[in-house]
Amino acid sequence: MRFDENDVRPMGRNAHGVRGMMLDRKQRVISMLVAEDEAQSVLTATENGYGKRTPIVEYTRHGRGTKGMIAIQQTERNGQVVAAALVHPEDEVMLISTGGVLIRTPVKSIREMSRSTQGVTLINLDDGEKLAGLERVVETDDDNGEA
Repeated sequence: MRFDENDVRPMGRNAHGVRGMMLDRKQRVISMLVAEDEAQSVLTATENGYGKRTPIVEYTRHGRGTKGMIAIQQTERNGQVVAAALVHPEDEVMLISTGGVLIRTPVKSIREMSRSTQGVTLINLDDGEKLAGLERVVETDDDNGEA
């Protein structure tokens, strides 16, 4: 679901808020992303270690309260969506499994694909393991190796 933040009016602390998206009973919100620019991609990952990058422009803007659009196919192969992040090609991401395996990979190595495809392998998982999370690596100017 993509909409302009100006579509949500400012409210007081005690307000109940407004509906951003309609969810079915078995659905839940995985992530809320705030786009900086149209050059970013949405990196979506599933519990079985698959994922893909999709240009943010493929997520057309709609009004609040709609059902949204498919970000990645949830199939038996893929499993459920576990994470989403906004990335640039020069970024890196960290993937972690439920077994404690941590992998750092460049975003440019993940193929850019359309919204409704299944994606590619992001991480190889052992039997019984799932992908637990994904985060974009943020490096600052202070990262000079000193403790």
